Amino acid sequence: MAADTTETTDIADEEIETLTEETARMARRVVAAYATDADECRMLLSMLGVAPPALTE
Repeated sequence: MAADTTETTDIADEEIETLTEETARMARRVVAAYATDADECRMLLSMLGVAPPALTE
């Protein structure tokens, strides 16, 4: 049986880099290609933080 170990790794906000729009666009295309339907695509994009901006009328 494996020993119970917990490792906490905190990442400071200044260490997180934002994605370029080009990288986010490419990620959206990959997710859309592999998603089984529109709902799954929206969920995965949201989870990855690359959901496209909402369309306004």
